[in-house]
Amino acid sequence: MCLGLGLMLAGIVVGGAYLYRYFVFQEGEVFFCGVDYREEDYMPRYRTLKENIRILPDSDVELINVPVPEFADGDPADIVHDFHIRLTAYLDLVLNKCYVIPLNTSVVMPPRNFLELIINIKAGTYLPQSYLIHEQMIVTDRIENVDQLGFFISRLCRGKDTFKLQRREFPDGIQKREAAECHKIRHFENNFVVETTICEQ
Repeated sequence: MCLGLGLMLAGIVVGGAYLYRYFVFQEGEVFFCGVDYREEDYMPRYRTLKENIRILPDSDVELINVPVPEFADGDPADIVHDFHIRLTAYLDLVLNKCYVIPLNTSVVMPPRNFLELIINIKAGTYLPQSYLIHEQMIVTDRIENVDQLGFFISRLCRGKDTFKLQRREFPDGIQKREAAECHKIRHFENNFVVETTICEQ
């Protein structure tokens, strides 16, 4: 009887572990990725950026966590790219503020393509040595109701000060330096690294 009870309890524990594993990994795997990139064209040294990436191809969503950078290159952040509603949200983990902007498909790879890139990097068939591009955003209006931003972004931004962003364009690639309060987030969702600078007006 003790043996039967022991086997039954073991079956419950093993079955419970299987169900937990099934539900955790069912919608997508978390990839722990790093990419080497050159900070500026004139600097010969490379830096490494690490991210935790979860891709949900069926939902058309990419979830990215940028941990605290090694070289104080920027702020840690959680990022959601929602291709279904065509929005990107950045949660700056230092400021605890959320920023939302229309999805930039020239910078962000679609989820299935990004997943294929990560799988190729993991398999060793593609080992990028990437480069850094810059984009600058200006904080505009406050968003009062995050529920209108879709499931994933509203879940990220709920309970946090949330603002719209507007992309700042510079003529002829010239970037002016201003004395605005700015924070940087370095991330990758393509075969290059993006430095997103978010500035208060």
